[in-house]
Amino acid sequence: MNKNIHIGEIIKDELRRQGKTNSWFAEQLNVNPRTVNKIFLKSVIDTQQLFLISKALDVDFFRYYSENLR
Repeated sequence: MNKNIHIGEIIKDELRRQGKTNSWFAEQLNVNPRTVNKIFLKSVIDTQQLFLISKALDVDFFRYYSENLR
């Protein structure tokens, strides 16, 4: 795995790019807002959670990993 991928930072950057709030994001994921901040700190994330995040933000975050397979 490429250690340069910090998925939490990538998710945070995308959320900001879309102009969405942490509260909105927490509602979409059905988690408390503190959990959103914990997600941003993760360099590795569970695939189910990444799938839900990808759906909420309409972004394929898995591509950051699959692109490194090539």
